[in-house]
Amino acid sequence: MLKNKKVILGVCGSIAAYKSAILVRLLVKAGANVKVILTADAANFITPLTLATLSKNPVYTQYFEEETGVWSNHVELGLWADLMVIAPASANTLAKMASGLCDNLLTAVYLSAKCPVYFAPAMDLDMWKHESTKNNISKLLSYGNQVIQPGSGELASGLFGEGRMAEPEEITAYLSTHIQASLPLTGKRVLVTAGPTYEAIDPVRFIGNHSSGKMGFAIADRFAALGAEVTLITGPTAQLSNYELNRIDVVSAADMLETCKAEFSGADITVMSAAVADYTPVTRADQKIKKTNSEFSLDLKKTTDILATLGTLKTKNQLLIGFALETENEEEYAKAKLVKKNLDLIVLNSLNDKGAGFKKDTNKITIFNKAAEKTVFEMKSKSEVAVDICNEILKLL
Repeated sequence: MLKNKKVILGVCGSIAAYKSAILVRLLVKAGANVKVILTADAANFITPLTLATLSKNPVYTQYFEEETGVWSNHVELGLWADLMVIAPASANTLAKMASGLCDNLLTAVYLSAKCPVYFAPAMDLDMWKHESTKNNISKLLSYGNQVIQPGSGELASGLFGEGRMAEPEEITAYLSTHIQASLPLTGKRVLVTAGPTYEAIDPVRFIGNHSSGKMGFAIADRFAALGAEVTLITGPTAQLSNYELNRIDVVSAADMLETCKAEFSGADITVMSAAVADYTPVTRADQKIKKTNSEFSLDLKKTTDILATLGTLKTKNQLLIGFALETENEEEYAKAKLVKKNLDLIVLNSLNDKGAGFKKDTNKITIFNKAAEKTVFEMKSKSEVAVDICNEILKLL
C-alpha cells in the first residue's frame, strides 16, 4: 500500500525522535518516497544527516537556509505529499496544529497539506493525560486527521504509563491498513490475463505473437493500487509487476484456459487482455523436426475461446471485460464481440493507430459498454490507459 507513495515525515523534539530513523527505513523499504521535515528541537535528538542518508532525500529544517540561500516552499511540499506523518508528535506541535499556529516549517507544511495527515504522539504520562492535550487531539481529529495511539511502557521520565510513541513497525502497519481501507476496490477480487501464449510445434519451436504483456501488467498494477486482491495469469513475458500480486505463469492457450476456469468463479472483476493464440498445432512432435524438405506443412486446430467460455459462466454479480485488437472494421467487430461473448465492456485498440499495439509503451483505446456507447481516449502511456480502463470499470460498480 505504501509503494510509490510520497510521504512527508515530520519529526518533533522528543527522545522518541531516534525511532524516526527506523520509521524512515521501513517506509523506504515499503517503496515510499520520503521527505523529512525536522523541527529545531528535533535536531537536538537526531541529526539531519542520519535522516537524509536513510531517506535518500534532503532534510528540511527551516524556511530559509542562510548559508545556501535555499528557500523551502511549504506550499509545494504540502501539495507534493500523498500523506503526511508526524512521528514523534510532541505536545507542543500538537497544540500548534490544533490552534493553526505556524511558526516553523513543519506547521506551515501541515496547514498547506491537501493529503491525509497522521500523527503519532510522544510525551510523558502527565502531559498525555492533561485536558489541554486531550482537547487538542479532539480538535485535530475533528479536522480529519488520524491519530496513531501511543503505547504504554517505561517513559523517559522514569514513569510508567501511556505516552510512548507507537513503534515504527506499528506506524507502518497502521498506514498500510488505513490506506487500503480507504481504497475503492478493497475487498474486491480481480482476475487479469496478460501476455501471449506459445503453442508448441516441437520441443524447440512454437507459434506465438508479439504481445509483451505491458498492457495487462499495467492494468493489474492499477487494480492493486486501488486496493483489489489481484490474480494475474500471464503468458511468457519479461514483464514484472510493481505490486504484490498472485501471479500465475502459463505457456499455452490450453494452460490459460484451465487456469482461468479455476480462478474465474472467485473473481468480482475479470479483464482479459492476454493475446491468446486462435490456433494450435494438431500434433506436437516429441523430437525436434529436422529441416529435410524444401516445404513444410503444419495442421492447426482452433483453440477454445477463453473469453466466450467465461462469458457463459459469468454470474450477474461479476464483471467481464474483453479486448479487441483489430486491423479493419474495428468498431463493428468490437461491438459484435461485446454481445456474442456476454461482456460488460470491450476495449478496442487498432494496429492502424501509430504508437498503439504490441510492445509499445503507449496505446490508444476506445471502450464500448453494453449499450454500445463508446468512449474514445487519446494516445497515452499504457499506465495512463490502465487508469482510464479501471475508471470505466469503477463506473459499473
